[in-house]
Amino acid sequence: MCEFKYGAHQFLWTEQWDDNCISILDHVRELGLDCFEISLGDNISFHAEMVRDKACMNGLELTVGPGNNWPMKCDISSESRANQKLGLAWHCRIIKQAADIGAVAYNGAIYGHPGNVLRRRPEKSEIERVARNLYEVAGYAESLNVKLVIEPMSRFRTHLLNTAKQAVELISNVNHKNIYINLDTYHMITEERDYAKAIKNCGTWLWGIHACENDRGVPGGGLVPWNEVFKALKETNPGARVLMETYNTGKNGFGFKRGIFQNVCPNAAGFVKTGSDFLKQQAAKVY
Repeated sequence: MCEFKYGAHQFLWTEQWDDNCISILDHVRELGLDCFEISLGDNISFHAEMVRDKACMNGLELTVGPGNNWPMKCDISSESRANQKLGLAWHCRIIKQAADIGAVAYNGAIYGHPGNVLRRRPEKSEIERVARNLYEVAGYAESLNVKLVIEPMSRFRTHLLNTAKQAVELISNVNHKNIYINLDTYHMITEERDYAKAIKNCGTWLWGIHACENDRGVPGGGLVPWNEVFKALKETNPGARVLMETYNTGKNGFGFKRGIFQNVCPNAAGFVKTGSDFLKQQAAKVY
């Protein structure tokens, strides 16, 4: 039987999480999803116990990402040791919040800072300090029973980690048992020539994927080779999280602020229903 866990990101509904968003967790469960990702940052305030209790009541697995206000100086890849320390402290604070809501993983471009794109290839010294700092973050996360998950992003977001192969190489350098990989089908369309090979290359480090089309729209009908994706997921990690991610572009949406100017998600429930039906159909083909 298929054991994939299907989920969605808060950005399908709202840009900033607060206590007024708590009913989204009920809605997510009503839509038949298993997991949900919340985006935290310096501009986010909420009561952790409310989130933890509501997620538990609904049987939802939570993950956390650093997708809201994240100061550029808080960057563990920086040449500045002061900025590295700021980054370590910042990530550990977010991980503590993740633990407080009962989240099982902290996922994102934690190795650097999205938007900091240096026009050169990563230098050996840069990767070495990232690995040292990730080791520290992974250890802190492990002490709180939170998995550390890194996500490669496209060349437009980072120069450090664009492909699954690079993610595996970095994890090998980190050499800590509490670090995993999340791939993103949107970023992969730019950086990978073979989706299946990329997924398989992650091996036991694969945590899951963020699922959307090449335009960040609802899965299905775009350029992503979903049959190859699910064949590779089944072979590599049949318990992988398949979590739909995009930004709301409805009447009161904020997608344009995040660089989306097409109406790819006018309605979160519609996106989830259409997307999850399609993804589950694709998964069924490989079982």
